[in-house]
Amino acid sequence: MSKTIAIVAGAAMVAMVGGTIAAIQWHGGDGPCGVARVDAAIGGPFELVSETGGTVTDADVITEPALIYFGYTFCPDVCPLDLARNAAAVDILAEQGVSVTPVFITIDPARDTVDVVKDYTDSFHPRMIGLTGSSAQVAAAAGAYQAYYERADDDPEYYLMHHSTLTYLVMPQNGVVGIFKRPASADEVAQRTACIVQTS
Repeated sequence: MSKTIAIVAGAAMVAMVGGTIAAIQWHGGDGPCGVARVDAAIGGPFELVSETGGTVTDADVITEPALIYFGYTFCPDVCPLDLARNAAAVDILAEQGVSVTPVFITIDPARDTVDVVKDYTDSFHPRMIGLTGSSAQVAAAAGAYQAYYERADDDPEYYLMHHSTLTYLVMPQNGVVGIFKRPASADEVAQRTACIVQTS
């Protein structure tokens, strides 16, 4: 399968799967500040490798409110759009005096090495933290957040990944306090994040 065909074929497939998983993980109706209520079982500790090459834990990464997204660098269009939205929301929040860290956790550690992840996250936001690790470390982190992913095909080079497309709002002391689905705009993410941060 060529890279072009893989990208075209995968875009709708990933979006469809992500939307399905997002619906499954959307717990209840709107909660405080218009953010989805979150099952207490979502979130938890993780140990991964940062884009600087060092091993980090959730405590090292989540030192302030964070927007965490699970994806992969070869993602055709879903991940780039979501990460660009999150980066824009972080800038809007900064203008309001609210500091939030954007975080990207790969679900494709075989291809997403430290250097690849660093280049990728730097293209979205200078403060975005990129995380990779061993297959076991990534699986444990994704499992903690109930983030779905699996390899979509057997192409040795241009394979795609099925994955969920949620952004988790995480607070250092409170864990996951909200979930944003793909349709949320940067303004909506910023407004609702600010509301939660300022009322926590």
